[in-house]
Amino acid sequence: MSRRIDKSWVVFASVENDEHDRCVDMFHRPDGTFGFEEFRRDVEDAGAWTPLGYHSGAAYTSSPAACAAAEAAVPWLADMLRRKSGLRRDPPRS
Repeated sequence: MSRRIDKSWVVFASVENDEHDRCVDMFHRPDGTFGFEEFRRDVEDAGAWTPLGYHSGAAYTSSPAACAAAEAAVPWLADMLRRKSGLRRDPPRS
């Protein structure tokens, strides 16, 4: 997991771009809120995922709200989700 995703948060979807060098993780927190973070993976980082933005600090009341915010914030994500609608996932039910 990333340095910006707390171990208590459950990542329920992870979407990579076509080049496999960018990723968005969608997660659910124990307090019932949702969030997301964008990462990059570069050769100079030895393939480790490095956070790009500070999106994980924002809290949303639903997974659709977090997904909409992620699509607005991450330029490639909306196109990827439109082309591969199966990538949209809801969090696990508790």
